[in-house]
Amino acid sequence: MPLLVPTACSAAPAAANDHRVVVYYQTTNFNNSATSHISLLPLINTSPVSVTHVLIAAIHVIDDDGGIHLNDYPPDNERFDQVWSDAAQLQAQGVTVMAMVGGAAAGSFKRLDGDDASFEKYYGPLHDMIGTYNLQGLDLDVEESMSLSGVIRLIDRLKKDFGDGFIISLAPVASALTEGGGNLSGFNYFDLEKQRGSSIAFYNGQFYYGWGDASSASDYESIIDDGFPANKVVMGLVTNPANGGGYVDLNTQATVLQELTSENPSFGGVAGWEYFNSLPDSNSPWEWAQWMAEHVRSAAATTGEKREIPTTEAVWRRVRKAGRRVRREMKRVYRDYIA
Repeated sequence: MPLLVPTACSAAPAAANDHRVVVYYQTTNFNNSATSHISLLPLINTSPVSVTHVLIAAIHVIDDDGGIHLNDYPPDNERFDQVWSDAAQLQAQGVTVMAMVGGAAAGSFKRLDGDDASFEKYYGPLHDMIGTYNLQGLDLDVEESMSLSGVIRLIDRLKKDFGDGFIISLAPVASALTEGGGNLSGFNYFDLEKQRGSSIAFYNGQFYYGWGDASSASDYESIIDDGFPANKVVMGLVTNPANGGGYVDLNTQATVLQELTSENPSFGGVAGWEYFNSLPDSNSPWEWAQWMAEHVRSAAATTGEKREIPTTEAVWRRVRKAGRRVRREMKRVYRDYIA
C-alpha cells in the first residue's frame, strides 16, 4: 500500500531559489522493470532542497481498469508502491507533488469533454485517484482537441471538489501562448486565461520539439509581450537530448536564464522533461534540479555576484528590448484598429 501524508504539509519548502523548479517524473523504473525503481528521494537528500514541484506522469483516463492508468498500469499496481512512498516523503519536506494528465497519448481529454453524464463517468475515477494518493494538484497536458467550455468545466470542478489550494497548471506548447501561434489543445489559451486565470497557477510551456526555442530568451519574451505574466510562465526544457528535440546545452541555458531572470524578476521558473536521465549527470538526475535552482535565483536571492556581460551581448539585448517595445505598440494599434 502507498505511504500517504496529508497534502497540507507542515514542513516549509527549502528551495534555494524563489522561482519554480519543476520535475516531470514519468520513467519510474529502469528498463520498465517492475522492481528496479528510480527513486525521487535524492531530490530531498541535499540541503537546501532545490526542486519545488514534482509532476508524476502520465495519468490516462481510459474505459476500463477502473478508468485510470498511470502510464500502462493502474496506479495501485505494486510497481508504483515506491513511487507513492517517495512522493509522501517529498511532501513532508515541502515539495509539491502533482500528477500530469494527458500528454501525447490521446483520449483522456476527449473523454472528459463529453456531455454531463459522460463527464461524470470519467471524472469520478480521476477524482478518486487524487484523494487516494493525496495529490496536491494536476497538470493538464492537453495535446488533443478540447473545447474551451470543457476545460473550464474540468478546472471548475477540481476547484470545487478540492478547494482553492488545489494547484492547477497547464502544459501547452510554448507557441500556444503567443498570438496566432501553433496550438495542440483546440481551445485558445488567451481566452482561458481571461476567463479562468485566477484558477490557474502557472503554465509549463513546452519550449522544445519545434514549438519553442529555449536557446535564447526571445520566444519566452514574446509570450510575455503578448500578455501572459512572467510569474505564470514556466520554461519547459528537455533534460537530455535523448528525451526529444530541442535540448539546449547547459552552458547556453545558463546565459538564457541569466537574461530572463534579470529582465523578469518574477520569472516563473523552469520545468524538466524528464527526471530519470537528466543531465549534467544522467546517473545522478537530481543534479539537474540543483543546477537549475542555482541558475534561476533572483537578484534578491543572490549574494550580490553578477555575471559580466560582453559588450556585444549587452548591445544585442538592448536592440531586442527596443524591438519588443515596437512590436507591442504595433499589436496595440492593430487591436484598436480592428475593434
